[in-house]
Amino acid sequence: MRTSRRSVISAIAAGLVAGTLAMPISASALTLGFAQVGAESEWRTANTGSIKEAAKAAGISLKFSDAQQKQENQIKAIRSFIAQKVDVIAFAPVVTTGWDTVLAEAKRAKIPVILTDRSIETKDPSLYVTMIGSDFTEEGRKAAKWMLENVKGQGDVNIVELQGTVGSAPAIERKKGFEEVIKSEPRFKITRSQTGDFTRAKGKEVMEAFLKTDKNIQVLYAHNDDMAIGAIQAIEAAGMKPGKDITIISIDAVKGAFEAMMAGKLNVSVECNPLLGPQLMNIVKDVKAGKQLPKRINTEEGVFPMETAAKEFPNRKY
Repeated sequence: MRTSRRSVISAIAAGLVAGTLAMPISASALTLGFAQVGAESEWRTANTGSIKEAAKAAGISLKFSDAQQKQENQIKAIRSFIAQKVDVIAFAPVVTTGWDTVLAEAKRAKIPVILTDRSIETKDPSLYVTMIGSDFTEEGRKAAKWMLENVKGQGDVNIVELQGTVGSAPAIERKKGFEEVIKSEPRFKITRSQTGDFTRAKGKEVMEAFLKTDKNIQVLYAHNDDMAIGAIQAIEAAGMKPGKDITIISIDAVKGAFEAMMAGKLNVSVECNPLLGPQLMNIVKDVKAGKQLPKRINTEEGVFPMETAAKEFPNRKY
């Protein structure tokens, strides 16, 4: 028996060396750790769905964390991903600053980081590989250009602004782009500006406050559709007609905005495409394959005035 067992073991060993025995090798799936901002809007819900579906389709193992719009939760999630030794980390930063320490930890652990949807401010750009998302400054410019072309008449045009989350890239850049365009037209003035935190409830609350203190509002510029929809409710409650008494301009172009446009309550929505999942999964694979990528990858987007809403609505996926 002993001789027989030794012979079998020797034969297996020889076969392995010679490569004559077929041994099953399990493929190791890439693991992506993704720290999402939260679920504050229709846009974010669509963005999360796109990432989860695309990871599954690409065969990438996804570890997902919802930060509930708190930076400290995202930092905890990133540290957890580092401890779990994921292959790649991606996240949509709640705010632009305060990431260097945790991203340096990821770099020391040799885990590449991808920014999605939002950018960060850092003195060390090597802390992340690339950023995929929209050009928020250009979205602000598009919103202002539409307004200058479509809000006619003489005299001052008073604009109230619902900003996104304080310190977030879209809030900073959408404001910057909008102001950049209107500075050449002095009759267009932002008279009130306050954060609505990208939510319907807060958008409604802030618009109610604007209307109580100011009866002379011609335009509302909202940094996202959810805040605009909340504001529409406040305008109606005040006995006014949104889209007529006050021109409403917003950003995202989610289905809810198209419904509001078809009802004549929202005048225009500038597109910000949330369906980044498939593109992100391709980037994750490219990063792991060692491919060189540009530092910024922009998505292409359009502008949808209410006149086009009914025709475009069936094509909307979010």
